[in-house]
Amino acid sequence: MTKSIRVRYAPSPTGLLHIGNARTALFNYLYARHHGGTFLIRIEDTDRKRHVEDGERSQMENLRWLGIDWDESPETHEQYRQSERLEIYQQYVHELLEKGLAYKSYVTEEELAAERERQEAAGETPRYINEYLGMSDEEKAAYVAEREAAGIIPTVRLAVNEAGIYKWNDMVKGEIEFEGGNIGGDWVIQKKDGYPTYNFAVVIDDHLMEISHVIRGDDHIANTPKQLMVYEALGWEAPEFGHMTLIINSETGKKLSKRDTNTLQFIEDYRKKGYLPEAVFNFIALLGWNPGGEHEIFSREELIELFDEHRLSKSPAAFDQKKLDWMSNEYIKNADFATIFDMAKPFLEAAGRLTDKAEKLVELYKPQMKAVDEIVPLTDLFFEDFPALTEAEKEVMAGETVPTVLSAFKEKLEAMTEEDFKSENIFPQIKAVQKETGIKGKNLFMPIRIAVSGEMHGPELPDTIYLLGREKSIQHLDNMLKEIEKS
Repeated sequence: MTKSIRVRYAPSPTGLLHIGNARTALFNYLYARHHGGTFLIRIEDTDRKRHVEDGERSQMENLRWLGIDWDESPETHEQYRQSERLEIYQQYVHELLEKGLAYKSYVTEEELAAERERQEAAGETPRYINEYLGMSDEEKAAYVAEREAAGIIPTVRLAVNEAGIYKWNDMVKGEIEFEGGNIGGDWVIQKKDGYPTYNFAVVIDDHLMEISHVIRGDDHIANTPKQLMVYEALGWEAPEFGHMTLIINSETGKKLSKRDTNTLQFIEDYRKKGYLPEAVFNFIALLGWNPGGEHEIFSREELIELFDEHRLSKSPAAFDQKKLDWMSNEYIKNADFATIFDMAKPFLEAAGRLTDKAEKLVELYKPQMKAVDEIVPLTDLFFEDFPALTEAEKEVMAGETVPTVLSAFKEKLEAMTEEDFKSENIFPQIKAVQKETGIKGKNLFMPIRIAVSGEMHGPELPDTIYLLGREKSIQHLDNMLKEIEKS
């Protein structure tokens, strides 16, 4: 690296932190940390119509939750919000106007819409046609005076070099090239309200903040030639660009859309459900980047050390919810129990289940959870009615030796005192049933599990029985025996 690395994540405060935006932040963060560079956050809040109250706080808070930190931001530096930099943008708008590289445009929205309709009807590619085309200096002056007298507020447009070729060597995609004539004509750099457009402001910000590399989603590829035009007009050197491939839904094969309601797409959702931030960080880091090898579980420190921008994928990244859930379960299984129990408490309390057996319940189901909010449905057995059996469970309970097993085990539990009724004392009772009846394996354990819990799978059977309690376990066994007799 010949120049110091300075990268940025520049969100618009228009909503919650989306997976795609989180990936942009995370890759910039990993790139900066790997190369010993600087990572900054800049807020792009010039789109006032889409501005969401509290959007900025939400972005920063969720990035922190993920485990991303930064070196510079609106918290530490002045004018790191675009809305605070309007005078700066105005200075460069004025410079371009003075050089004749930009001009004031008085064309109205109605006129633009009418011209678009005409172009579409004629089968032409939509583009802006310079309103001053063919006018003499006197005609231009008269046109401007007439428009201003009518109270029309101008925009400012950049005069596009239609013969220009705008190309760059993309960090991900290699050589990319656009012709100036295919941009759509002269484009607006300053809106009627005095705010800059995105493609103008971002260039000013990146240059003045000395951004060396711009790593972002490939939906920005079409913006890059416009930004290169601004760099050219102002005589500045452009940073290096890298455009990450889009994220697709692994189930549909289509671009991940906010309309995919069956897929959690906002970091806030994962926080609320009780995913571990380390798991989400790990998962997002592998969306479009591959460290090599078969290993998939990495700490933040390992990802920083391994990050190599040359391994950014040219193929779409598949968002696989099942893979994220698997990864999250791995993190929860290996997490400190106190951490998971503290996360589970609010869910248990809200469900009225923060009892004296709460710690044991969390310990029991910790290996099964992909998100800590699952502690509530997983523990329904201990607080709600016995579940209806599935067809597969009914088939097991129709076995010839089932009544023998259940009757024998019920007698064993009835013979136990409340004092003796502990997890470690229950398994020997099951083994005693095996010895007495000669029934073993799944023909022994499965009927007991289904009769007691209503499920074929679950945590250790002695623990389940202990948490249900002696009285409730005996009652479940008795009820099942009666059901079997009826059938």
